[in-house]
Amino acid sequence: MAGSIPDRSNVDVRMRGFSARTTVEAAVEWIDSVLPDFSQLATEDISLAEAASRVLACNVTSGVNVPNFARSMMDGYALRAEETQGASSYNRLSLRILGTCLPGNAFASRVGAGEAVRIMTGAPLPVGTDAVLPVEETEIDGETVLVLNPVSPGKHVGQVGEDIRIGDLVQHAGRVLRPQDVGVLSSIGIRKVTAVRRPRVRILITGNELLPAGTPPVDFQIPDANGPMLSALVRRDGGESIPFDIIPDDPEAIHHAFLQQADVVLVSGGSSVGQEDFVPKLLADHGELVIHGIAMRPSSPTGMGRIEGTLVFLLPGNPVSCLCAYDFFAGRAIRALGGRARDWPYRRISARLSRKLISTVGRVDYARVIVRGDEAEPISIGGASILSSTTRADGFVVVPADSEGYPPGAEVDVHLFS
Repeated sequence: MAGSIPDRSNVDVRMRGFSARTTVEAAVEWIDSVLPDFSQLATEDISLAEAASRVLACNVTSGVNVPNFARSMMDGYALRAEETQGASSYNRLSLRILGTCLPGNAFASRVGAGEAVRIMTGAPLPVGTDAVLPVEETEIDGETVLVLNPVSPGKHVGQVGEDIRIGDLVQHAGRVLRPQDVGVLSSIGIRKVTAVRRPRVRILITGNELLPAGTPPVDFQIPDANGPMLSALVRRDGGESIPFDIIPDDPEAIHHAFLQQADVVLVSGGSSVGQEDFVPKLLADHGELVIHGIAMRPSSPTGMGRIEGTLVFLLPGNPVSCLCAYDFFAGRAIRALGGRARDWPYRRISARLSRKLISTVGRVDYARVIVRGDEAEPISIGGASILSSTTRADGFVVVPADSEGYPPGAEVDVHLFS
């Protein structure tokens, strides 16, 4: 393991601080070690209408050809290609119009020599024809169509199985279904798909000082920012956020909330070394506190463990720390439990630093940056409570624990929030 996990035999660090911290790499390795393989994930059958953005749990093979009949790809005239050879605007060739073929119905009779059928896009190709001449390349003279250009056999005709053939693998297990994927599944007659069940995530927001989200600050109390943020992050990562309430800094109330059914529990607040930070010891007493205190900035007070088989992540109450800890650790677990890629869902670009980025050896730093053209300007590493630093930023740079930072002009990887 990349760095060891410090002994947690003395888990009550309130008013004493951390004697040692776990590396980010060791924490990530522990998360990966307790997550199930894809084949072990829970699944459910869902309707096609619910399938977009869900993770497919098994391969889908087509039992039909698409299209399953030869059809016109243009509005025009179905005819025999050989009877158009030599046609031009100076040498109009005439064919008798037998009638009209519309989508959803086959033409009633066979088309013979010197004959054509008016046809619309999507209609089945009449028996006896092998091509479609677009209406723009014709002129009409009563019940006769005048051919102005030649066509080759099969021109403007969708052939049987041209898109999908019987037995083709249409979608593979593990794919996050996009709208066009759902359309393809519908085209082969799929009504339901087997998807990976979305992880149910219980969010516990703790703190006597907190007001409900969206409430104006009053006296010495502040509105909850972490609850809405975490709920949105869980949805982004394919999880199902269970409705939550604010829990006071009361050990009994927090313990009771721990035990409510979920696949993952996120606790915001109460994870540090303050007098009322009860959560780490509660997890240790009633479950398993594996990690508490990580060598990173912000998010140092992050913890994780299990209770009755449920993964629990202790996220700092300061909003930036909460966001950072979620992205590094909790989000990884939620994505994996829902069958998604474990890595960050952020697009990554390369940029040059516009000024020096200072870090400290021995910890990972999460530096917010503004991107202007091909340059990245650092705006903050600290400021764990300044959530607006993440809204002003375009993304972040991760400075590894073995680095003192980067000089101006250094090429860095920027993970973009958008």
